[in-house]
Amino acid sequence: MNEYRLQGLSCGNCAREMEEAINKLENGEGSRILYNSSKLILTNEVDLQKVEKILSADGAIIVKEGDYDSMDHTHSHDRTDRMKILLGLSTIIFLAAIYVDTQVQTNIPVIMYLTAAALSGYPTFIKGAKNLVQLKFNIDTLMTIALIGAFSIGEWKEGTLVAILFGVNELLEGLGMAKARKSMEELLKVAPKEAILLENGHERIVPIETLRKGDVVLVKSGQKIPSDGIVVSGRSSVNEAAITGEAMPVEKEKNEKVFGGSINNEGVLKVSITKEYKDSSLAKILHLVEEAQETKTPTEQFINRFAKYYTPLIMVVSLLVMVIPPLIIGGDWGIWFYQGLAVLIVGCPCALILSSPIAIVSGIARNAKNGILVKGGVFLEQLGKINTVAFDKTGTLTKGHPYVEKMFVYDEKRFFSIAGSIEKNSTHPIAKAVMEKVNEQGILFIEPDDIRTISGQGVTAVINGKEYTVGNEQSLHFPLPDDVAANIQLLKDEGYTLVIVSDKVTVLGVFGVTDEIRQESKEIINQLYSAGINNTVMLTGDHDKTAEKVAKQVGLTHYYASLLPEDKVAKVKELTKRGKVAMVGDGINDAPALATADLGIAMGKGTDSAIETADIVLMQDHLGKLPSAVKISKRVNNIIKLNLSLALGLKLIALLLTIPGWLTLWIAILSDMGATILVTLISLTIMIGETK
Repeated sequence: MNEYRLQGLSCGNCAREMEEAINKLENGEGSRILYNSSKLILTNEVDLQKVEKILSADGAIIVKEGDYDSMDHTHSHDRTDRMKILLGLSTIIFLAAIYVDTQVQTNIPVIMYLTAAALSGYPTFIKGAKNLVQLKFNIDTLMTIALIGAFSIGEWKEGTLVAILFGVNELLEGLGMAKARKSMEELLKVAPKEAILLENGHERIVPIETLRKGDVVLVKSGQKIPSDGIVVSGRSSVNEAAITGEAMPVEKEKNEKVFGGSINNEGVLKVSITKEYKDSSLAKILHLVEEAQETKTPTEQFINRFAKYYTPLIMVVSLLVMVIPPLIIGGDWGIWFYQGLAVLIVGCPCALILSSPIAIVSGIARNAKNGILVKGGVFLEQLGKINTVAFDKTGTLTKGHPYVEKMFVYDEKRFFSIAGSIEKNSTHPIAKAVMEKVNEQGILFIEPDDIRTISGQGVTAVINGKEYTVGNEQSLHFPLPDDVAANIQLLKDEGYTLVIVSDKVTVLGVFGVTDEIRQESKEIINQLYSAGINNTVMLTGDHDKTAEKVAKQVGLTHYYASLLPEDKVAKVKELTKRGKVAMVGDGINDAPALATADLGIAMGKGTDSAIETADIVLMQDHLGKLPSAVKISKRVNNIIKLNLSLALGLKLIALLLTIPGWLTLWIAILSDMGATILVTLISLTIMIGETK
C-alpha cells in the first residue's frame, strides 16, 4: 500500500464517495481516503492517473511528500481564498440585482441573479449535473435539482440566495475541519528534522532518519533531542512535554534516558542513540495519533450508513410533497413544487456528517497535548462511557518503591549492623529498602561468611562466628516473648511486609516495609468520582491487610487481594458483567487484564510495552491526567449527542413547516447552514478552555 498527502478535501461525504469510486477501479479494492488527516492509501497496482481524475472532480489533489512542508497548505489556502472572493463578489451582485429589480422591469436583474448564482455555486452545479447523468444522488445532486427547479418557476431571488448560502455553508464546513486538522498537525510537528552527529570529534548535520543505534549526537541549548537515547556527558533540564504532557522540566545527567522530541533547556548534552527514530517513543506516538483520527466510532459508522440512504429517501419525500397535496387535497401545483424543492435543500446531510469527526479529532488532539495517547475515536468514545475503573496497586496507586515506614528495635547495637552486613549486596527491592534505613545510621558493616538463601524464609549468614538470619516469620524457629509476638502481629495487621533480624534464639529487631502510596492517588480517585466514575477497584497480588490499607487510604470502593495474573483476568470479566470497565496498569505485568477489560489504560512514561499494550496510554509515570482524560471523553460524547440533536432537530422543524406550507428555500438553506455552523463551533470548543 502507498500513502499520499491530499490537499483540497473539503467534505466528508464527498471523501466517502471518492473512496467508493476509487475502490471500483481495477486493483483499487482496499484503497482508503482518510478525511480527518487528509491522506490517501492506495494499492500498488491501481492506476494513479485515474485516481487523480476522481480526486480532481472534487477539487482535491495529491501532494508529493517532498513538497508538502514547502507548500504550507498553499493549495488549500488558495482554494479557500478563491471561494471567499467568489462568494463576496456574488453577494455584491445579488444585492445589486435586488436594487435593480425594484427600479426597472427588465431582464437585467435575472441576468444578475444567474451570474451571482453561477459565481458562488458553479462547482456544485457541474458536479450535480454529472451526477444526474450518472443517476448518482448526493448533496450536489440535491442542490442542483433544487436550483434548477427554483429558476424554472421564476424564483430567481430565492434560488440565488440558496446558491450563495450553500457556498458559505461549504466554506464553513471546510474551515471547521481544517481548524481541527491544524491542531493535530501542529501536534505532529514536534518531531525534529535534523541532528548534529559527532564523528571522530567532528560535527555534522544529518537528517534524523539516517541516525543509527550507537551514534552519538550533540544537543545544544534549545534544540530537540533527535531520538531516544542515553546521556553520555553533560547535565541539563529537559522539557518532555511532547512525550508526557508535563510542563515541568526534568533534570538529566550522565547515564539517564532521554526521549526523542524533548527539548534541551540549557547546557549541552551528548546523547548516545539507543533507537532509530522510526522505533522511538515519539515516532510511535505520532504514528498512533495519526491512525487514531481515522478509527470510526460506532456513532460515526451509524451516521455514515444513515447518510448513504438518507439522501435518496429525502428525494422520495420531496417528490411526495410535490405530488400528493395537489392530487389528494387539490393543492396548487406551483406552491407544492416549491415546497418540494425546499425539502430537497433541508435534506442536505452536511451537519449530520460533521457532527462527530471534528469533535473526535479535537478530543484526540486535546488529550495528546496533555500526554494522553488515545489510540482511536472508538476508545475515546468508550472512555466516556466507563463507570468502573480497576487499578493495579504496585507502581500505579503506589510508587512501586518499598521503604521502611515502621520498625521495632530490641538490640540496637547488632540490629542495624547485622541487617546491613547481610543485605548490602542484595538487589531485591525490599533489601534495598532495608539498606536505605540502615545507611541512615552510619553503621560499619562486617563481611559475612557462608551466606545462604533459604527458600520461603530469607537469608542466613555467619558473622564473627555466629549465625544470623534476615527473613520473614518462617525464619523463626524459637518461641517469641509476648511483646515481640504482639509487635509482629501489629505490623501484620497494619499491612506491612516484615523483615525480621534474629540469631538462633533472639529477635534483634523488625522492619515494617511498605510500598509508599503516591501522594496524589487519593485526590485523583476523588476527581474520578467527580468525573462520573461510580466504582474504583484495586486488583493486587499482595496479601489482604496490605490491600485493605491502601484501599482505605486512597478511598477505593472495593479491593481484591492475593490475585495471580489469571485471577485478575477472571475478576475483570466479573466486573464487566456489571458495567463498562477500564483497567489501569503498567502495560507489562497487567497485559492480560488490560486486554480483557472494555478499555485498557497503561501508564509508562513512553515505554514501548505501555504504548503497544493498551488502548489508552498515560505518558507520565503517574495517574495525574486520568481524570482529565475521562472528562474530555465525556465532553466529546455529550457534544456529539448535542450535535446530532441540533442537526436532526433543525431539519425536523424545517420539514414540519411544509405542513402549513410555510417552508421557503431560504429557510431551508438557513436551517442546514445554521446546523453546520453550530456543530462545527461546538466541536471546536473541545480544544479550548479547562475541562472541569
